[in-house]
Amino acid sequence: MAEESEVRERLKTLREAIELHNYRYYVLDNPLIPDAEYDRLFRELIELEEKHPELAIPDSPTRRVGGKVLDAFEPVKHAVPMLSIRTETDDDGAALFDARVRRELGIDAEIEYACELKFDGLAINLRYEQGILVQAATRGDGEVGEDVTQNVRTIHAIPLHLANCPGGVLEVRGEVYMGRRDFERYNARQREKGLPTLVNPRNGAAGSIRQLDPQLAAKRPLSFFAYGLGEVRGWALPKTHSGVLDALASMGIPVSDVREVTRGAEGLKAFHRRVAKLRDSLPFDIDGVVYKVNSLALQDELGFLTREPRWAVAHKYPAEEQMTLLNDIEVQVGRTGKLTPVAKLEPVFVGGTTVSNATLHNLFELRRKGVRIGDKVIVRRAGDVIPEVAGRVRDDSAAYRHNFLMPKHCPVCGSKVVREKGSIEHRCTGGLFCAAQRKQALLHFASRRAMDIDGLGEKLVDQLVDTGVVRTPADLYKLKQEDLACLDRMGEKSAQNLLSAIESSKNRALSRFIFSLGIRHVGESTAKDLARHFGSLEALKAASSVEEKLIEVPDIGPVVAHSIINFFNEHHNIEVINELLKEGVRPDAGAIEKGAASRIEGKTFVLTGTLSRFTRDEAKEMIEALGGKVTGSVSTKTDFVVVGENPGSKHDKALALGVNVLDEAEFAQLVSEGV
Repeated sequence: MAEESEVRERLKTLREAIELHNYRYYVLDNPLIPDAEYDRLFRELIELEEKHPELAIPDSPTRRVGGKVLDAFEPVKHAVPMLSIRTETDDDGAALFDARVRRELGIDAEIEYACELKFDGLAINLRYEQGILVQAATRGDGEVGEDVTQNVRTIHAIPLHLANCPGGVLEVRGEVYMGRRDFERYNARQREKGLPTLVNPRNGAAGSIRQLDPQLAAKRPLSFFAYGLGEVRGWALPKTHSGVLDALASMGIPVSDVREVTRGAEGLKAFHRRVAKLRDSLPFDIDGVVYKVNSLALQDELGFLTREPRWAVAHKYPAEEQMTLLNDIEVQVGRTGKLTPVAKLEPVFVGGTTVSNATLHNLFELRRKGVRIGDKVIVRRAGDVIPEVAGRVRDDSAAYRHNFLMPKHCPVCGSKVVREKGSIEHRCTGGLFCAAQRKQALLHFASRRAMDIDGLGEKLVDQLVDTGVVRTPADLYKLKQEDLACLDRMGEKSAQNLLSAIESSKNRALSRFIFSLGIRHVGESTAKDLARHFGSLEALKAASSVEEKLIEVPDIGPVVAHSIINFFNEHHNIEVINELLKEGVRPDAGAIEKGAASRIEGKTFVLTGTLSRFTRDEAKEMIEALGGKVTGSVSTKTDFVVVGENPGSKHDKALALGVNVLDEAEFAQLVSEGV
């Protein structure tokens, strides 16, 4: 019995600790412990519950991972109907609402109102009995909704049991939503895998909650805000709506901080204007604000009109999705050579601005959406997010239109465009020549671990390129004192120092020169392997068209080999290399990098979860540039696992094997430290 008592106490301690950390992380965004410690607590709880199934409880944090796949959702009759509220879209909506309220109440004095946000998600009713979440249901038709309890349990922001709850029955009503950043990260991860993306955050939230497989729902990043009550038994209500929200917040239920109590029509208008300015900076979508008479006694007096409360109104902002015509599709070339199809639209006002261009991401996303030139399309914009085409408007009567095809040659420089096997991205191969990649190519060429041209930083490269003085790396070696004299902050001494640094870079190690060319997938380590194996630039160029010769080099497989072949097959790149040699650059085959090794060189990394500071490709390129390599699975040979949000089983395996786990901040520091 003593042992069982100890286990019960430990289970209680673990559950309370995990729920506290969930609340700190998912609601307050202010965690108390690192992820590794949280994972350790969670694993201990799982192991104890598996060892003692008789002590498991329905509101344990372990129940958030989802249950069995459902055949269908069971209907739920709401004890108190979930009614909609009246919507105002006119600029004077606040004044109209205030006038109606005062007229109905027969009051001339100013009325006190509670003002809050109108979230753009899915309305949910959470039923707590004795403080424990027993049921979650959708609005449905207002009278009958759907039982989505299993899916709602996977939302970490929603407490499974309430703190400071008086007991009885408490139904909390609110909105399940998906944050903008979570939406973008989820879609980016889906695109990387070639999987379908979500149309918008609202559909993402609704589709997740109405997903029959809770395991899949658990993978969608959802949040929740409360805004009201349903049935209440055994709880003395506060006197005001704002008091209700304060009480819910004290129980651990998420309530938005963007709310206030004000008086009269002018107070409502001021709140509407203030939120309009905040709207783009909010981490989630809203489509308006909500005004409610603050006094619950006055709410009861006002009552309802058909299916709408007289004491509340939604004052909406202009829509952030609009329909327009897709006039054309152009291709933009990014600084790393990536090609992105861009929709040229009939100008349309959406999200507070006029939009005439919108991203289509990549050819595969464009195909999935079925978008073609001449279609009517839906354009979405939220906050600072780049406008995108969300989809086409179905028109069965429209004539057939040809699919858009990605160009075979770069629209900027004419170099060949390639798509690596298994990749969804098309890229320009003219890295040394392409104007779109010019600044990036020069910065990489001059970087410390490449040709190490001291003093050639980003601001100077901007000036050299923008003034047309430098077009390719070879032009650096043609610079004269007079070319630099007209540049900002470039005195005679600074100019001379730069010219000296350029001159001294002519005899760098062969490995550095190969790395400086910016060949995709060829980082420092691979560049050294190529230099050691071939011994000269000419030998590498001679072998660069034969895959069999390239894969003889240690750690070079078909993907890297094809990247090298594509680079050297592009005549523009060869022209720049020949020009470099003509200007006196002489890669020293005998000086195969004698400098200090980086902390990353020779190390094996695994990337897992959703990264926020950079894309997976960018992180991989940084690792490879410093001589490391990236693999897809964790083993005893793995040196580091870099984790983003929702890292999954790779993170767990790394912890089990004792592999070094880095969060994004730690990884960024490791990269910045260099040697």
